[in-house]
Amino acid sequence: MDPQTLPVEVLKLYNKIKKQYSVDFESLKLADDLHLRLLKLTDIEQILAGKDPLKNPSEFPFWIRLWEAAIVLSRFMVNLRPASGTTVLELGAGLAAPGLTAAALGCSVTLTDYEEMILDFGRVSAAASGLDKVNFAMLDWLAPPEMERYDIILGAEVLFRDEFFEPLLAVMRKALKPDGVVYLAHDIKRKSVRPFLELAEKEYTISASKRTLKSLEQDKEVLLTRLTPR
Repeated sequence: MDPQTLPVEVLKLYNKIKKQYSVDFESLKLADDLHLRLLKLTDIEQILAGKDPLKNPSEFPFWIRLWEAAIVLSRFMVNLRPASGTTVLELGAGLAAPGLTAAALGCSVTLTDYEEMILDFGRVSAAASGLDKVNFAMLDWLAPPEMERYDIILGAEVLFRDEFFEPLLAVMRKALKPDGVVYLAHDIKRKSVRPFLELAEKEYTISASKRTLKSLEQDKEVLLTRLTPR
């Protein structure tokens, strides 16, 4: 990906990010006619700033990595093929692969996260992927604003802190249409998934399936869950 081909305003944003961080584009092929180009950090230490995520996992900046769960959710969206114009909200978007996939499929997509910098990475990735009609919004789950309602809510690796379970459910109540659906994807080993789903099943009918992401290094098992309001 040649950054010089980016639109002028996005190129300015890219150059601003480049001055602060070491970055590069990662290509993600989802179909013969669907490729994403995702801007990502190449030096995690620039974000960690000496913090040890092994001592305090809650300090790990989850957004900096393209998680296997995000790839699985992106591929699921390709197979789902939602109707053009379907409204989609991605929560905790990070590198935003699932949301950008939905946008490439013709959905009306809003990507959200808790820092403007994270959204700036998404803005560059959207432009690099040829997507110019993606919306971006800051969203603090602890203090969500009034929100429009969406047909689909997406989330990949968003269940990593127990104290955010109730706030996440509150956001889902505000943002999901009564006949909408939530799709979540997580590493099947993530211990926080079960307690969240046990909490959510009071309000949602839940179905789950295991997906395996093949890798040259190690296959990864991902739990894909579907939640529909009761």
